[in-house]
Amino acid sequence: MTLLRTQLGNTLRGHRLRQRRTLRDVSGAARVSLGYLSEVERGQKEASSELLASICDALEVELADLLAEVSLELRVAGGGSVRPLTEPAVPTPAPVEQPAADTPAPEPALALVGAGQPGRSGRRQGEAVSLAA
Repeated sequence: MTLLRTQLGNTLRGHRLRQRRTLRDVSGAARVSLGYLSEVERGQKEASSELLASICDALEVELADLLAEVSLELRVAGGGSVRPLTEPAVPTPAPVEQPAADTPAPEPALALVGAGQPGRSGRRQGEAVSLAA
């Protein structure tokens, strides 16, 4: 099993090397000691979210993109199947049966108070609408 800190370090090092930058250059830009950055890249130290954000800024990489890349690598390294992030984690429930056409529609469980009455409520566009049960 690959540790998160190991994969984070490998991915950070890969970005730094692709940019042909030195540890000294990135550590100065990220305002972290050269030794600590080296330990993070080698997976020997856990990096805080603040430190990761600082290193990402120095490398001009979005933190979200780094984490997505690390996540994908962990999936592949773990031998798990890779599935899109948009795929539901649980099966979709069966569709609800619709009432017959001659059945009257049930009353709504919630109603918008003041809905459809512009000016009367004194609401401005974008303000919240209260709900009544």
